[in-house]
Amino acid sequence: MNSQVKQAMNKPGEVQDFYERYPYPRPVEGLDSYRERWSDPLRRRADFHLFWPSKPFSESRSILIAGCGTSQAAKHAMRWPKAHVTGIDFSATSVDVTATLKQRYGLANLELRQLPIERATELGTTFDQIVCTGVLHHLPDPDAGLNALRSVLKPDGAMHLMIYAPYGRTGIYMLQDFCRRLGIRPTEDGIRDLVAALDFLSPGHPLMTLLNEAPDFQHEAALADALLHPQDRAYSVPQLFEFLKNGGMKFGRWLTQAYYRPQCGSIERLPFAAKIAELDEAEQFAAIELFRGTMVSHSVIAYRDDAFEREKIIDFSGDAWLDHVPIRMADAISVEERLPDGAAAVLINRTHTCRDIYLPVTAAAKQMFDAIDGGRSVAQIAALMPPSSEPDGRIAAARSFFERLWLYDQIVFDASGQSEG
Repeated sequence: MNSQVKQAMNKPGEVQDFYERYPYPRPVEGLDSYRERWSDPLRRRADFHLFWPSKPFSESRSILIAGCGTSQAAKHAMRWPKAHVTGIDFSATSVDVTATLKQRYGLANLELRQLPIERATELGTTFDQIVCTGVLHHLPDPDAGLNALRSVLKPDGAMHLMIYAPYGRTGIYMLQDFCRRLGIRPTEDGIRDLVAALDFLSPGHPLMTLLNEAPDFQHEAALADALLHPQDRAYSVPQLFEFLKNGGMKFGRWLTQAYYRPQCGSIERLPFAAKIAELDEAEQFAAIELFRGTMVSHSVIAYRDDAFEREKIIDFSGDAWLDHVPIRMADAISVEERLPDGAAAVLINRTHTCRDIYLPVTAAAKQMFDAIDGGRSVAQIAALMPPSSEPDGRIAAARSFFERLWLYDQIVFDASGQSEG
């Protein structure tokens, strides 16, 4: 068993007490900017088709936020006002803070329960979507937690899971071990002294990148959650796939996939890129995780293994993709200054943290990108392009370009055939 797993795996009371005293994420002051950001219907539609490419868009569904913390359930209720959102958490403090947000913003579509994830069946209902981020890796038995969630997921439902990844958290686990050896506890004095001690870390310490670049780490609650948490473990890509399998779930896609794809960023230019491409998909992801070495978490969209269909996966091998309607991701932007030679723009997704993940595009490709309006299909966009001297040239160019847009997290597809044109 890994050292980070050798913790108080049978002390759920200690974990609960930790979150009662140090609620995480930090309680937010308000959600006005969040509400404004999600008022864009195309943002909501893109988010929906990220989970269900082939389903007609709908805002009415049931959502479970499992381990809702201090604001996540309130945010989803605000994001999806026509959905019924249920938030559960074993921390009374987190539920009370969320209840305050519910009252302040009049979130009548939000129901809250103080309930551990392992007892989700006590809700007496099933859900179209389950969101569980940053929670399962803190449970005494993560497998039991995932199985409980699977039991309340509808057969055609989708689950968003985020769990810790080991290699990018090396510095965190070193400091966790340091704190255990010295008996540093999550008390006000312990946290204050630990924050002061971090100023003396060597510039080369594996924790320094997170301290310098992760905004969350500027706050004491986040440092306590990372360095003094009584219970956590991390999953490599192979361990994650095994975890999903044991929980009766099937991997669908990464929430943001460009980090893991051999066609994206610096991985595509490696001397052994061809060898990576020869591996099956899961092995590709595992190899890239090892080479990148900085992933601190894995965010996946997963489905029940007894209801998984290939139609949930976007496929460019046939002709069906021509009828798909591309929708821009809300955080995808086009940069048109300080460009590489031959590029008319560089497309980036602002949620990406790996600096090699960017997509230079030609003038013709930028024309196609600019024509994406959430109503036109790929075929309709390709038809707007100048004729090609090559037979099927426009289709081949469209296939290559839209596949790269999808891989680089620039777009999702509405493959339902019932788009809002």
